[in-house]
Order: sequence, then structure tokens, then C-alpha cells
Amino acid sequence: MKGKAGMLVACLVLCMAFAFGGSLFTPVEGSAWYYEILNKPDWNPPDWLFPPVWTVLFLMMGVSLWLVVRDGFDRPGVKLASALFGVQLLLNLGWSAAFFGLQSPMLGFIEILILWLAIVMTIVRFTAISRPAALLLVPYLLWVSFASYLNFTIWQLNP
Repeated sequence: MKGKAGMLVACLVLCMAFAFGGSLFTPVEGSAWYYEILNKPDWNPPDWLFPPVWTVLFLMMGVSLWLVVRDGFDRPGVKLASALFGVQLLLNLGWSAAFFGLQSPMLGFIEILILWLAIVMTIVRFTAISRPAALLLVPYLLWVSFASYLNFTIWQLNP
């Protein structure tokens, strides 16, 4: 597969690889820290909701990246926008490692704030290249905004 279709597949595979990486830190049913020790608010979404939401968001992220890079990296702003996208992918993975892997809601909260800022910066840079690409990242920003508040609340419930 070559050309733009191959680039789309590469962008989707990249994003789904990071989704998979983050899922390696997610606790399995019965994990003591998350399911028995950690205090969560009553409004915490049910566990079944997270996989489909994150799958859709990562697919949208992949399409968004493709809209930015599909015509090549030589266009003005594409390299910086792509680099910012890569940073936010790493930060997304870092949140899973901090919150679940290190079992630290505090570190997770610090990480997710930096992630939120990186997403905003990515959206700003993507807007200059492709408005549809930027708009595809808005649901991701909204979900991470909600997740930030949830993370903060969990941190406060577990001093």
C-alpha cells in the first residue's frame, strides 16, 4: 500500500500502537489498587465505557494526523505540528504509566495537565494546516478535560 492510503494506515497504526501501550498499564478486573483500595467519585464512568471511547478517540487522532501529513512534511508547519502530535502521544502514554503503573493520582494529574496543554498546542498548529484535522482533536481535548477533573477528584479522595 503506497501513497496517501499507506500514510493513512501508518497514522492509524501509530495511534493504535500508543493506545495499546497505554492499555498495558490499565488494571485488569480484580486489581486490588484500582478496584478495592482507590476511592473514586460516584460519578466515575463505568469501566466498560473507557475502551470504546478511547478506541474512537485514537482513530480520530490517526485521521487527524493523516490530514496534516498526507501531502508531505515539506509544507510549512507540518514538521512542528507532527512533532507536537508525537509529544502529546507520549504524554498520553505517560499518563497511563503515572496513574496506573506508578499508582499515583498526583503524578497522573500533573501529567494530564501537561498533556492537556500539548493537545491545545497541537490543535492550534493543526488549525493552520487543516481545520478538519484540528476539529477531529476537539473530542479528545474534551475527554481529557473531563479525565483531568476525574483525576483531580480521585487524587483529592486519596491523600
